[in-house]
Amino acid sequence: MHDHDDAEPKLFLAPSPGRRLIGVGSVGGLGLLMLWFVATQNLEPQWQVGMAVMAFGALWIARRMWRATATWLVLERDALVSSDGRVLARMEDVVAVARGAVAFKPSNGFTLTLRKAGPFVWEPGVWWRTGRRVGVGGVTPGTPARLMAEQIQARIAAREEG
Repeated sequence: MHDHDDAEPKLFLAPSPGRRLIGVGSVGGLGLLMLWFVATQNLEPQWQVGMAVMAFGALWIARRMWRATATWLVLERDALVSSDGRVLARMEDVVAVARGAVAFKPSNGFTLTLRKAGPFVWEPGVWWRTGRRVGVGGVTPGTPARLMAEQIQARIAAREEG
């Protein structure tokens, strides 16, 4: 016999290709522009070093974002997981979902509040975790993210009722 929960469809949240290119391109372009500025302008040495450090930082973030946005998220029956196998949050640990206009959340996404803190993780453009909060979104499309947040809210409500 099948349990009704096992038949529940999985929800997927993947970065959209256009947003991925714009996000990575913006950060990478900023890094390249700053490097060009350092190479072509006559700046004081401390400004040159500072701008070069920021430029390489932006290029490093762009590279991290490119790798992170190659993954997607899956809402399974018992957890929200990344396509690379990492567990963002177990459903029994989720106590709240914030997705309103004034909520502290990634663009086109939502934030989960968990019962217990987890290690810091930052996958730029897709998700992050700091303490008891998990942020989902960035370069992801808004409609699938909203559906995922609503499904998580429904699971919390069902858990609290029964």
